[in-house]
Amino acid sequence: MTHPKKTAVDRFLNSVERVGNALPDPTTLFALMALGVVVVSGIAAQFDLAVPHPKTGDLVQPVSLLSIEGLHRIMTGLVTNFTSFAPLGTVLVALIGIGVAEVSGFIGALMRLLVLNAPRVLLTPIVVFCGVMSNAASEVGYVLLVPLAGLIFLAAGRHPVLGVAAAFAGVSGGYSANLVLGTIDPLLAGLTQEAARIVDPAYVVSPMANYYFMFVSTFLITGLGWWVTEKIVAPRFSAFQGETGEQDKVQPLSAAEKRGLKFAALVFVALSAMVVWGLVPADGFLRKLGATGQDAILQSPFLVGIVSFIFIAGVLLGIAYGVGAGTVKSDRDVIKGMSQQMSTLGGYMVLVFFAAQFVAFFNWTNLGLIMAIEGAEFLKALGLHQIPLLVSFILLCATINLAMGSASAKWALMAPVFVPMFMLLGYPPEVTQTAYRVGDSVTNIISPMMSYFALIIAFLQRYLPGAGIGTLVSTMLPYSIVFLIGWTLLFVLWIILGIPVGPGSPLSLPVAS
Repeated sequence: MTHPKKTAVDRFLNSVERVGNALPDPTTLFALMALGVVVVSGIAAQFDLAVPHPKTGDLVQPVSLLSIEGLHRIMTGLVTNFTSFAPLGTVLVALIGIGVAEVSGFIGALMRLLVLNAPRVLLTPIVVFCGVMSNAASEVGYVLLVPLAGLIFLAAGRHPVLGVAAAFAGVSGGYSANLVLGTIDPLLAGLTQEAARIVDPAYVVSPMANYYFMFVSTFLITGLGWWVTEKIVAPRFSAFQGETGEQDKVQPLSAAEKRGLKFAALVFVALSAMVVWGLVPADGFLRKLGATGQDAILQSPFLVGIVSFIFIAGVLLGIAYGVGAGTVKSDRDVIKGMSQQMSTLGGYMVLVFFAAQFVAFFNWTNLGLIMAIEGAEFLKALGLHQIPLLVSFILLCATINLAMGSASAKWALMAPVFVPMFMLLGYPPEVTQTAYRVGDSVTNIISPMMSYFALIIAFLQRYLPGAGIGTLVSTMLPYSIVFLIGWTLLFVLWIILGIPVGPGSPLSLPVAS
């Protein structure tokens, strides 16, 4: 029996898969790194690896946790490190609201409405756009939109793999882009804020820190995904020759679902009117009391507490749809939606526990600040200016993403080093976070370590029985390359034009001489 000759790409992907599989689980990784910080802090304290603070001139000395005092601090802080970890509460609150909208069927019905009513010529951009937008509801796009897009393309007389590829490109390749805030925004902002406070203990990073850039990015990813699908991917797939069955037909919206969407639309209009009423008038009830002009909105309870609005909107829209569609009949159904979403977070809660310890230990020992100061000095010596430095950071994030799929786990690992380092060079945490989100998104679709990668292969095998990792990667690689180039160019242009990446987000910080 002869085996097909492996190409260089196959060998590379196999190597990436082996390296990624050799890594511990992200939870184990954080536990080991927290332990490593304790050991390294003791070594650093023994060698007195102190550095002068570039702003105050004070000597920053390593604090050893490998001591009796360190043991006491760890034991007394273990619980509060977890409960006070910034991303924990924001993610839980947002997901409770989104859980009601998802379990009631509102999100699924809305995506079907958008895709099923798209003209054939606009089918591809609508699918990509829906993929990007689905990220507001965590990861529902992977399990709902991707297989649905294959069926819709099949019903339209096109190869279903094109639908799977276009949807996957939007859901995963455009993971951070969106027109609305999703669960990823408060999660990353919380991690960024924790890292920024290594340098400035009072620094606040809003969940809307990257909103302007990600809003525009939604249309960029939609356009690029449309172009790649039609010009590069489509020519590789002729008309579908496989068999189709009754289960492959996309079901139109029922009368109950349409009624539910009408109810939800009324609630959405009412919520929008309330926000406008509260923000636009000079004495609006959602503005910051005592503030004037732009600050009254940028520092308003609405923007500062945007997670609360996500929760309220998710609950009300889910209830409105459920009442209209008949999927919510009592308060028990609402609580079920909230509880069901929480029940999926067991692994996340364990990961957060160890990530919180790692971040806290890193802060206590001053190792993060020492590494940031030394790293900033090294980067200064290299002479890299803003654009080359940030582009290099995007490429680094895109590369690391091939071996470590979780966006939050990577950022919890990278933020305590790179956010303070770039702050000392004059680059705000909000800009660093934006660069991270670009790099983290573009290689999701070619990373075997991405948690839903195997699921997408299973969807492909429905139409291409022999499909494997190589099939999926070869299909998605053009999207990854084009997204990386296009999104990086948008980021560079954004910085050159001096446009804030989000409300109240600065583009520079003062640098100590």
